[in-house]
Parts: sequence; C-alpha cells; structure tokens
Amino acid sequence: MLENYTRYTPDKLPEFPLQLTERQWRKVLPPKQYGVLRGKATERAFSGEYYTNHSKGLYYSAASAQALFSSDAKFDSGSGWPSFYEPISPEAVVLVEDNSHGMSRIEVLDSSSGSHLGHVFTDGPKPTGLRFCINSAALVFVAEGNAPPNPPEDIN
Repeated sequence: MLENYTRYTPDKLPEFPLQLTERQWRKVLPPKQYGVLRGKATERAFSGEYYTNHSKGLYYSAASAQALFSSDAKFDSGSGWPSFYEPISPEAVVLVEDNSHGMSRIEVLDSSSGSHLGHVFTDGPKPTGLRFCINSAALVFVAEGNAPPNPPEDIN
C-alpha cells in the first residue's frame, strides 16, 4: 500500500507551506515537542500520552495543527507508540527515505511543516498492511465534537 504515497529522498523534499525558522519553532514548541518534531528524536516506548488513548477523535500535528490521523485507524501494535494503519489522506503526510542509525526505514513528516512524526512500516493490519508508528509528542488529540487546535502564529 506504500504505492499510494509519494516518497521523497532527504535531498529532494517538497516545499512545505508552513515555514518557520528554528528559532521560531523553539518559541512555539515546548522542548520535548521540539526535540521530536524538529530534532527527529523518539520518545521512549510505552511512555507517550496517546499510546493507550482509545477515545474517538482526530490526531493533529503538534507543529502545524493539520489533521493527520483518525482514531478509527488507530490500533494497538504492541510497539509502545501510537500506531495507525493509514492517515486521514495520503496528502496529510510526506514519506522520506531514512537510512540513519544503520537502518533503512521510511520517515513520516507532517505535510504542512515538514516536521518529524515517526516512521511507517509494512507490518500493519488490514486493510492497508501499514503501521504508522507516531510519537505522542508529535500529536495533539482532539476528542470528537471538539474544536481543532490553532496553528502556530508567525513569530518574529
């Protein structure tokens, strides 16, 4: 099912609509979120806020407030991170080859800001066979019926 997604290399990324300097990102994101979203850090397994969240709603990017995943696509992968078998649309994410740390993986970015969310693997459940393994710190959950989060304001 990865064929439904455009894949990029780190040296040829699309232009992201939300452009902030790293200084501005540090102002709008708390340190843990900055580390994950902008520094590509990973939370410890089983430590994230949304790993065991079973409420109905949407998961948004903590960087851009763009809707990314529905609770309907969330499943317990046993990995220790929130896992989804698909985003709300293929255009919500950008997939990038990631050969860091001696591994070959596919990084998942928020398509609005280019912020790191996690990785996608091909060992997920039906119907897609995909496992979007996402850091809780990269997400904001909004329960069904509540207002979506506000995007960061342009900070000088």
